[in-house]
Amino acid sequence: MNSTEDPDYPQQLLNYRDGFLVSKVMFTACELGVFDLLHEMGEPLTTATIASRLCASVDGTDRLLTTCVGLKLLNVELKNDEAYYSNTDLSTTYLVKSSPKTMYPMMMYYSNTIYRCWQFLPQAVSEGKNQYERAFGVSSENPFNAVYRSEEELLTFMGFMDSLSTLCGKYVLQAFDLSMFHTVCDLGGCSGSIAKQFVSTYPGSTVTIMDLPKVIQTANRDFITDKDQHISLLEGDFFTDPIPEADLFILSSILHDWDNDKCSQLLKKAYQSCRPGGGVLLLEVLLNEDKSGPLVSQLYSLKMLLQTEGRERTSSEYTKLLTDSGFRDIQVKVTGKLYDAILARKVV
Repeated sequence: MNSTEDPDYPQQLLNYRDGFLVSKVMFTACELGVFDLLHEMGEPLTTATIASRLCASVDGTDRLLTTCVGLKLLNVELKNDEAYYSNTDLSTTYLVKSSPKTMYPMMMYYSNTIYRCWQFLPQAVSEGKNQYERAFGVSSENPFNAVYRSEEELLTFMGFMDSLSTLCGKYVLQAFDLSMFHTVCDLGGCSGSIAKQFVSTYPGSTVTIMDLPKVIQTANRDFITDKDQHISLLEGDFFTDPIPEADLFILSSILHDWDNDKCSQLLKKAYQSCRPGGGVLLLEVLLNEDKSGPLVSQLYSLKMLLQTEGRERTSSEYTKLLTDSGFRDIQVKVTGKLYDAILARKVV
């Protein structure tokens, strides 16, 4: 308990209790299109106008809008005793669908998938396995069965990963000088956001994205454009299919999906295909060595329990996985953002 907290009124616990209420308000405003409507209209609107345009009740809309003001997601001003609402800069930048930096797909994935899974956290902790079967009625043998249960779900997941990589990519790609790596293979590269940022940061490089056929086909249709000339797409399962030779392998949010045996299997394959002097770059959420934090990493580790076969790890745990797979000269860079970076080399 915080030393300044009133022992008779545990505000910290009350804040924790209400955490999911805050999240769902933001998710709901996104889903209903509040921020998109205000952006498209380009002027402050009343509750009645917003409710009419969104085909929602005036009373419910009023309560949602005022709560968004409290969360600093909307601005409000009174004119003739009537409230007019507009987006804050934060919402315009990150919650409007058409924004180049939109996090809308991330919010929808959290609302429709992650939020649903977390209702089964007690079962996940008790059983030690993911809860997709309970949450979605699909087999839990493959932790990504829920992602592929429909084209819409896959597109939402890829949009989520795209916005996350767009948000964090520049920090991890600039953590080390990677200019000596000209041929890159992004294993499980999903939408291609990291690949795009890599070729932008290091002109002259080429990146091959290897992912499952459904993912590659969706990336080719919805995320990769003709201007991405230095990016190529390769369909395949990196566990069972050959992976191409490269100077550098990127594994962005990949190893945390799998147990140690699967991680070792993948890293050893990368080592074999890595050219002499090349390396592997891991982009992951790191735990403190004593597991005391950061809180977001601890929460993500529970998320991995609920949704995958994996977990978040400390830098020393990743170092051991890399060393056991043959890599050396391991460097860790904590970025201070969501994702940290680990670079390991194939020393000859």
